[in-house]
Amino acid sequence: MRSLEKRIQTVWILGTILTESVLSGIVVAASIFIQESFPLPVLAVSFVLFASLGVVYSVLRYRNWGFEMREDYLYLEHGVIRKIKTKVPYVRVQHVDTQRNLIDRIAGLSSVVVYTAGSRGADVGIPGLLPEDADIIQEELRKVAVESEEKFGDAV
Repeated sequence: MRSLEKRIQTVWILGTILTESVLSGIVVAASIFIQESFPLPVLAVSFVLFASLGVVYSVLRYRNWGFEMREDYLYLEHGVIRKIKTKVPYVRVQHVDTQRNLIDRIAGLSSVVVYTAGSRGADVGIPGLLPEDADIIQEELRKVAVESEEKFGDAV
């Protein structure tokens, strides 16, 4: 089972801390607006507590993420509170994209998104890959999808 690039863990941790900072700022602004100030120690303790929980969650999220290209399907496993195991048959693959948002580009990461035949939840993504690995996975998935279509026919 392949794991994600270690840098994605840092991205998730920084995102958690940034979110917690914004939420704390909103609480402070609301307390000023309603003229009911919260004691500074309460705000500090709540920030540290929620930021710590977010960091622990991000670490566990990274440790529980894995994927593997098996003989007939792409297998993904992830989740902390709710474990998700996904099998995407190659014959169902419609197309495969690589994506890099601004944060991904700054961190030197990329994601692969696999679009499948079907309506509900018809795509799966693999975050936290090096761009060159994402390109290789995209090409491998394209090849096995074409081979599966030739072997088994169109999925739709």
